[in-house]
Amino acid sequence: MLERISYRPLDCESLPLRLGERAELLNPLGPATGWRVREVGDGNLNLVFIVESDKGSLVVKQALPYARVVGESWPMSLDRAFFEHEALKRLGARDPGRVPDLKLFDPAQALLVMEHLTPHKVARRALIEGEELPRLGEHLGLYLARTLFRGSDWSMPTAARKADLALFSGNVELAGITEELVFSDPFKDAPLNRHTPGLEATVQAVRADRALKIATQEMKARFATCAQTLLHGDLHTGSVMATADDTRVIDAEFALYGPMGFDVGVLLAHLWMAFFTRKAHRPDARAAARAGDQLLATAETCWRVFAVEFSRLWRTERAGILGGRDLFEDQGDAVGSEAVLARHLDTVWRDALGFAGIEIHRRILGLAHVAEFETIADLGLRATLEHTALGFGRHLAVNRRDVNTVDAVNRIARGMEGR
Repeated sequence: MLERISYRPLDCESLPLRLGERAELLNPLGPATGWRVREVGDGNLNLVFIVESDKGSLVVKQALPYARVVGESWPMSLDRAFFEHEALKRLGARDPGRVPDLKLFDPAQALLVMEHLTPHKVARRALIEGEELPRLGEHLGLYLARTLFRGSDWSMPTAARKADLALFSGNVELAGITEELVFSDPFKDAPLNRHTPGLEATVQAVRADRALKIATQEMKARFATCAQTLLHGDLHTGSVMATADDTRVIDAEFALYGPMGFDVGVLLAHLWMAFFTRKAHRPDARAAARAGDQLLATAETCWRVFAVEFSRLWRTERAGILGGRDLFEDQGDAVGSEAVLARHLDTVWRDALGFAGIEIHRRILGLAHVAEFETIADLGLRATLEHTALGFGRHLAVNRRDVNTVDAVNRIARGMEGR
């Protein structure tokens, strides 16, 4: 897609030499001779550097021409940096203040320079370490409602919506990764899969579970064919930076058009996985109980705030091709409009449950695992907790049409943990 001249990956030594004359870094940081650079990327795809000086700090993120989690044997296009930049611009405009400020995009070098979020921590790490993030659910519920609604046909003018849909349809490589690594590989014997020793019987049971695989195929079809809105595409607690008072969303290279319930479900899945693992990270029973209460409350708040804010936007900003005011409000039928809203929110909820169940499976049985489980040194305990989480995920995916509220899901989580 993009022409590149002399692309070269950065490292801590070369970064000041190559970026030291760029005004976007020079102005906030001062002369490059005073820069301190450290590489902090712990994700699956990219290089990430923090550049600090006595004057300030910034983050530099550069795509690699391969998947970092696997290595050079898995080549990848550098165009994902372009899609991340375009997505962050749109998501930031749709919920101002909820993504980092963007300072520079260099398409030739596939790099982004953005605000350094400090004293923020990756939400996943903060939750594992027992930090309280009392506004996480509220902020992410608002973010989800605003970005998903404002990127949809309910809000956007037809021409702009179609242009964006065409643009992000080009992010085919990362869409393909999601389609295979999330919806296919965990449910079969795939070469990139891995699992905790001791989980073999569970793995075989998953691969033989016809009802689960049918649900997975249904959700894959939903993901692949329902272009409702611009998604972040990988919205989990590792893609969120937070403090007690602020929450920011990062890492949007998987952005594409898809069903609203995908972003919602993936995020909720990670909160529920954190619930199942919190005792392994907290030997104190009271601390573990408090953490469990807070994690489930965060999931409940996230969905509740999402539904309330989405409903507000529906009533006040519904001006796109699917607005429908001419059929309802303009004819004095606000009840009909509310019925359409209720039906849509119910669809998002059912989709979210299905996607959450599948996300739990892929994070335990697929390629990309999560620290909540991976940092549990006792492999027997880890396998036991993963088995429980997989049972919970299966219940969500297979029975998504029968579980009506987030409170009901939270009760299921508590019940399964107590078995």
